[in-house]
Amino acid sequence: MESAKLPLMDSTARNIALVPPPDRRQSETALAIARGTARLLRSLGFTCISELPLPSGRRADLVALNERGEIWIVEIKSSVEDLRADQKWHEYRAHCDRLFFAFTQDLPCEIFPQDTGLIIADAYGAHMQCEAPEHKIAAATRKQMTVRFAMAAALRINRLVDPQGHADFWE
Repeated sequence: MESAKLPLMDSTARNIALVPPPDRRQSETALAIARGTARLLRSLGFTCISELPLPSGRRADLVALNERGEIWIVEIKSSVEDLRADQKWHEYRAHCDRLFFAFTQDLPCEIFPQDTGLIIADAYGAHMQCEAPEHKIAAATRKQMTVRFAMAAALRINRLVDPQGHADFWE
């Protein structure tokens, strides 16, 4: 019996970048800070999701999860004006064990709230300037955040593999 030859499929998936294009809400500086911060978090044993919708309806810049189930949120600030204009970061604390701000070395540490961690970053890496105080979240919140994290990660991978099959499910 002759083996059936499958026609070559014209797949647009071959042309899809492994990293989704920026959604244009973030400045180039913010994207660079996010990249360097994600590298730091990976070195600490965390995986990250950017722009994760929270149960409160807000969207966190970076959410990090490690194998122990710890959840950290990192709010990215690209300028003094960005920090001054942002009043929503207080709401993130209810969804994480530790809350950080990440920013470039051009910004002074003194302008950030003292009860948060500080990460200084650029596009190539980051370092933790100040550890964030721990405030353990409730088990139900941890489960909810972990499920959101997993669902967002899986959906983003599925979009890369089958973009046409997920056209109706953009976040």
